[in-house]
Amino acid sequence: MLPTYVPGEVLTAVRQWRGVRVGDVVVVRDPRDTSRWLLKRCVARQGALLDLRGDNERASTDSRDFGLVHRSLVRYLVIGAPQKSPNPE
Repeated sequence: MLPTYVPGEVLTAVRQWRGVRVGDVVVVRDPRDTSRWLLKRCVARQGALLDLRGDNERASTDSRDFGLVHRSLVRYLVIGAPQKSPNPE
């Protein structure tokens, strides 16, 4: 999710308690491999389907590759500003 989030930042994500809104950053199961988690931004909604994109268009695998994602795959909403990792390398 560069340039918004960079390696080493700590994010706060909470279980989804409301519907996903355009502009929200979410943690979602990868629709191609549900053992993986993805961090994406919702850029559009079409009913229960979400258009999820990474902030770095050139380096992101997102809805342009795997299509719209059903809202049921979203598990967490990212809230607040990122913080620096307590264990910098």
